[in-house]
Amino acid sequence: MIQAERWLLPDGIEEVLPPQAARIEAARREVLDLFARWGYEFVITPHIEFLESLLTSASADLDLRTFKVTDPLSGRQMGLRADITPQVARVDAHSLGRAEPTRLCYAGSVLHTRPRALATSRSPIQLGAELYGDASGESDIEVISLMLAMLEQMQVKGVHLDLGHVGIYRALAKSAQLPAEREQQLFDALQAKACDEVAALTQALDQPLKSMLCALPRLCGGKEVLARAKTQLGSAADEVKVAIDALEHIANALAERWPDLPLHFDLAELRGYHYHSGVVFAAFVPAVGGAIAQGGRYDDIGAQFGRARPATGFSTDLKTLTDLGQFEPPAVAAPIWAPPSSEPSLWHAILRLRQSGRRVIQALPGQDLSAARAAGCTQQLLFTKGSWQPMPLPPLQSTLRE
Repeated sequence: MIQAERWLLPDGIEEVLPPQAARIEAARREVLDLFARWGYEFVITPHIEFLESLLTSASADLDLRTFKVTDPLSGRQMGLRADITPQVARVDAHSLGRAEPTRLCYAGSVLHTRPRALATSRSPIQLGAELYGDASGESDIEVISLMLAMLEQMQVKGVHLDLGHVGIYRALAKSAQLPAEREQQLFDALQAKACDEVAALTQALDQPLKSMLCALPRLCGGKEVLARAKTQLGSAADEVKVAIDALEHIANALAERWPDLPLHFDLAELRGYHYHSGVVFAAFVPAVGGAIAQGGRYDDIGAQFGRARPATGFSTDLKTLTDLGQFEPPAVAAPIWAPPSSEPSLWHAILRLRQSGRRVIQALPGQDLSAARAAGCTQQLLFTKGSWQPMPLPPLQSTLRE
């Protein structure tokens, strides 16, 4: 029984077979080329490293999703990366150490101890882009625009964008000066949009502050939400007004670039609250329960690597992106079948074809034209008129008669 089940993979861990693997790889190349045209430099980070480098200071969820092992050489605890973003932040802060704004991108497999959502993979291919060293809203606009350009290139249909800003709740919670336990309860209630629970948890606060916190769950919808927020949160600290203005600036820029893109605002959206520091955004499509690409601002993540820098970026799962999109790689000519001969002139003919970009499969001993057809070949190399030339495979009926 044990022998018969050696082929089984753990739940949420999958292999990718041809032709899907070829489609994913073609999509990876297309997206990375797109990132390069926007000025983003490609980096490759290790699959495993010391745990303290992988986990940021506010990464309880990431900690739970990270597989941990002990390094037999140093005795220190190591982790298999569950998120590439902290690694790229280290590259910017420590390995590169540039003073000017830096654009980096990446694509690689990550491993999760548990799936992010029901029926999702524990071994996604994380692909993303990060912009370091600039705190302006123009950086947020750039990375959101790049994410939308990526979705366009992959021909993902029906995209709508959610926008929020964790700075709004952070400033209100700071003004409330709630005990840590009560603040966590309020955080959970806002995430669930439990208005009655929010009202109960803020009962002891001054009326203006209570009213503003109770308003957050209802401040969701189209761009009119921002006008309502300016009124309903008008007595809040300056940080709240700055955050609303930042969302409005981003929304105006995106509306000019993508006039048909549906924008949704949720001022109680606290995804990544302990990690993000400003604008947060996510792309959704109909019939998919979760975000297909998401990101936001996470300033000063490099502080743990000795160099705090403003930062904003996004990531997606390349496998999901390829499944959802209608992108198809460029058509590739069918392979050419070569006979199983060691004739030097045949070898040179095969080499010339391969160098020109053609695929050539050389038969192994005992293989006939049925194997050529099974491999998808439509031509075979034949020696004719003094040289090896690609010629059409004979019709199947002819082959059977032979």
